[in-house]
Amino acid sequence: MANKKKLHLFQAYGIELEYMIVDKDTLDIKPIADELMKLVAGDYVEDYDNGIITWSNELALHVIELKCTEPTEDLALLSKEFAKNVQEINKHLEAFNAQLLGTGAHPWMTPAKEAKLWPHSNNTIYQKYNEMFDCKGHGWSNLQSMHINFPFYDDEEFAALHAAIRVIMPIIPALSASTPILDLKKSTALDQRLLYYESNQKKIPSITGRVIPERAFSKRQYKKLIYDPIAEAIAPFDPDHILDPVWVNSRGAIARFDRGSIEIRIIDLQECPKVDLAIAWLVISAVKLLVNERLSTTHEQQELSTNNLKKILDGVIFKTGQSMIVDQAFLQVLGITAEKISAKDIWFHLLGKITIQPKSNAHEWQEVIEKLLTHGSLSNRILQVLGSDFDKQKALDLYQDFAQCLSNDSPYFK
Repeated sequence: MANKKKLHLFQAYGIELEYMIVDKDTLDIKPIADELMKLVAGDYVEDYDNGIITWSNELALHVIELKCTEPTEDLALLSKEFAKNVQEINKHLEAFNAQLLGTGAHPWMTPAKEAKLWPHSNNTIYQKYNEMFDCKGHGWSNLQSMHINFPFYDDEEFAALHAAIRVIMPIIPALSASTPILDLKKSTALDQRLLYYESNQKKIPSITGRVIPERAFSKRQYKKLIYDPIAEAIAPFDPDHILDPVWVNSRGAIARFDRGSIEIRIIDLQECPKVDLAIAWLVISAVKLLVNERLSTTHEQQELSTNNLKKILDGVIFKTGQSMIVDQAFLQVLGITAEKISAKDIWFHLLGKITIQPKSNAHEWQEVIEKLLTHGSLSNRILQVLGSDFDKQKALDLYQDFAQCLSNDSPYFK
């Protein structure tokens, strides 16, 4: 979230959505993001400013990112503009017999054979990453996510925001998991993207850490606990100093003090922008509750250990909303007195604490969230349709439905 001027807490947000480009008939990936950009911009550019929404390239050549050109607080407008841009891109892609597809990963792509990386200008960083980690794998070249960028103005605002985000992170996959299938096989984890997210850079463990960020509540602490260890660890692999620890940092939420923002990165993409933005609204609203100390004090939030938060996240990655939370310190910080409670019911609890203004668009978000929590994450719904024994044709039929959901901006609840 690149701001011309630094913003204060909750003044505006940056939202990013990543989509895969696929063949309209087979839904196999089509690595033509560069050709799409050339079609609209006249050259192989990395960014195309389309008004409120900007289109950008990603590491994989079959992925295109849509992001708000400037931070905004109007999530309802963003939702509509994302949907419009999806439809516009789909019209351009008709020339290639292609279309966009949502969800957090392609269900049968074989990255080692099919992945192609962005080959054009300024790809030095991508080449370095590929040299270090081999980026033709799941979680590198087969993933789509939503990022939410929150602003902060100074150390005081950072301390409160970072504490609140750390608390909310472990239960986010209960809402957003959409990757139960890779290589056309069901996993024991309902959010496989996050399993790869954690393990992709295990060669240099300090880059991702525990996914949940350390207890760092000032710029000085963050540098000492996160940036400095990364800088030391990557040095032997980067003699030409191509990489910067500030943007190499791959925790599930990353701080950018140069921009005055924290970016949450663990949210799987959904079937359409309406659901993505409903999840963004709920996550933002929950973070607000904590920052405003409606449920607990900032100090109490800061005391939660990274390891304990990571244990909760691990359970939710595998079971999403059905994961039972028994960590009493965590529950107390969220204002919950029960000895144990499901991740789904924690979200119902938080939803009930949010004040929704009359005639606001939040009523629409609330309706989507209530259906999502009732029917389960998209991963749950995918497996409900496919069952334990499915073939490619059955998966193709379902994901064709998802392509239609994206085109129409209509949630998939059946």
